[in-house]
Amino acid sequence: MSKKLEDYTEEEWENICTHCGKCCLLKLQDDETEEIFYTDIVCKYYDQEHGRCSVYENRCELVPECLKLTKDNVKNIRWMPDSCAYRRLAEGREPAPFSSIKSRCISETEVSENELEDHIVDWDDL
Repeated sequence: MSKKLEDYTEEEWENICTHCGKCCLLKLQDDETEEIFYTDIVCKYYDQEHGRCSVYENRCELVPECLKLTKDNVKNIRWMPDSCAYRRLAEGREPAPFSSIKSRCISETEVSENELEDHIVDWDDL
């Protein structure tokens, strides 16, 4: 029998993350269709070398649009990648093979806002 989502401790929950970085990619949403598009642009606080947020404990204060995933909200976050370990657990699926954004993206500090659409990606492992 597998463990229920609500039975995970805070520490166990944090350890589910594979640090793929996909949730740290900038996303665009079509105003008419509400479709979500991923870009190859990553948050300026994502440390690509180590595959982690460099300001993890303060991320939601420093980046107001950063969302803290919890056992209560993970099922309602539409933009979470299909390969996300949290999402897959919440949906009762097995973990996906690990893939990372490491070496596949650029920092948001290197891209102007009017260039965002030029960076939309269609990676199979999102």
